[in-house]
Amino acid sequence: MPSKKATIILSIFFLSCQTMKKDLAVVDSVDLKRYAGTWFEIAKLPNSFEKGLKCVKATYSIRDDGKIQVINEGINVKKDDKHQTIKGVAYLPDKTVLAKLKVRFFWPFSGNYWIIDLDKENYQYALIGEPSRKYLWILCRSKIMDDALYTRLINKAKEDGFDTSRVEMTLQE
Repeated sequence: MPSKKATIILSIFFLSCQTMKKDLAVVDSVDLKRYAGTWFEIAKLPNSFEKGLKCVKATYSIRDDGKIQVINEGINVKKDDKHQTIKGVAYLPDKTVLAKLKVRFFWPFSGNYWIIDLDKENYQYALIGEPSRKYLWILCRSKIMDDALYTRLINKAKEDGFDTSRVEMTLQE
């Protein structure tokens, strides 16, 4: 049985580890109708489901039931440039927080899709992440993003606790 002193030290350690990663803030408002449409992936944190893909884009459309149809597409350079498409659905677990969506491609599994930065004036760029900081995407309405904007979004992601040293650009040829 650990001593009282060891228990206190361990308790402080675990509490400090839990508070080191601050809550991930999202944008205060999103017009999902304006958000709908096609977004090109400019960069991302590497993940297994996009390995070997280039020309990645996502198209969102509002369904009659209020949910969002998601169509992700890319070209797999490891499979003779084969075009790959996957369809899913996004929904709001809390209808009062429009920037925190869940996305499901395979039932019953879903993932967080949190809009942490957004061009609220023209809806031309978005920074998407999730609370564990394992996933991150920089999206744009065009295939090319201004370097200054890209740098600003990377800095925002870094401030939010993402490991931006691992971010990789997505080839959009």
